Amino acid sequence: MTHAIEALHAAAPQARIITVIHPDDRPLYEAAVEALSSTAQSALLPYVHGGATRQHSVQAGLEALQANAPQIVLIHDCARPFASAALIARAIEAARSHGAAVPAIALTDTVKQIDASGRIIATPPRNQLRAVQTPQAFQFELILKAHRKAASATQDLTDDAAVAEFAGHAVYVFEGEAQNIKLTTPDDFDKAETRLMAQLNDIRTGQGFDVHAFTPGDHVWLGGVKIPHTEKLLGHSDADVLMHAVTDAIYGALADCDIGAHFPPSDQQWKDAASDIFLRHAVERVRLRGGVIAHIDATIICEAPKVGPHRDAIRAQLAQIMGIDMSRVAVKATTSEELGFTGRREGIAAMALATVRLPE
Repeated sequence: MTHAIEALHAAAPQARIITVIHPDDRPLYEAAVEALSSTAQSALLPYVHGGATRQHSVQAGLEALQANAPQIVLIHDCARPFASAALIARAIEAARSHGAAVPAIALTDTVKQIDASGRIIATPPRNQLRAVQTPQAFQFELILKAHRKAASATQDLTDDAAVAEFAGHAVYVFEGEAQNIKLTTPDDFDKAETRLMAQLNDIRTGQGFDVHAFTPGDHVWLGGVKIPHTEKLLGHSDADVLMHAVTDAIYGALADCDIGAHFPPSDQQWKDAASDIFLRHAVERVRLRGGVIAHIDATIICEAPKVGPHRDAIRAQLAQIMGIDMSRVAVKATTSEELGFTGRREGIAAMALATVRLPE
């Protein structure tokens, strides 16, 4: 969903986007939205719940748009994350020209029609057949009225072109794209991941380092996890030394200054701020560049508190904030053998390496 929404927004930044979800999928939807760029998030309208069929779900989305009806609407499967800007532009133009149009590609395989027993009963001419994709493009009032008309007769129409045809409208075809695949099987997802990674050939590594002194208190923040301790860390924000190191490592991979440049300690709005604000900003900078965070390797240096019991909670929290799998976050801890300020238990230091992949 994240990639599909980003593609639509990038191609039509002035458009508003409404998503239709199953009620049980709200946590997945919220995770997908959290991973969007801030500009794409601002284009989203409140989601609506779908129904038992695709036809019912699309109508629910269209009805929700009626109060501020657009002239043109594109209806897209979130399972198609690779729609290009050129394809979306063709969809918009086709809707303006024809009122109802769908992207399609010619078939390269011979198609057979079979009966219930599996016996071939016909071989349709391949040159007259097309494989239809999304986004399907319509004048808004045309497709809304078509859905209302079809709803009273059937809920089994499998795409919006069929709905428009049912209502008596001519539907035209415009050029689709072979790479605009629909993710359905596990093999589809494996191929999609390989394809996404192949586009991110600019591999960067950044390092971050931070240190904070102890001051009287009863807990420390490490990687977004509150850990009971006999002291706390002193800082302008919440002094999460680990999250600061990870954040600066990401900025470093982007050659994009550091936390102090983006969030000056002289600015009182960041007084006692939660450090996830800084990390989310760094992650957003990666996304705005079209990149992904491939791996984080962090080390905490202190005599106390003990990090081991909290390691996986820290990894999970950092992974959640960055929108990556926990398997891509390593958190280690070591002492300085009672040497230096950490050995004297005067504070905590943290180091981090971030590997970021960007498009060339």
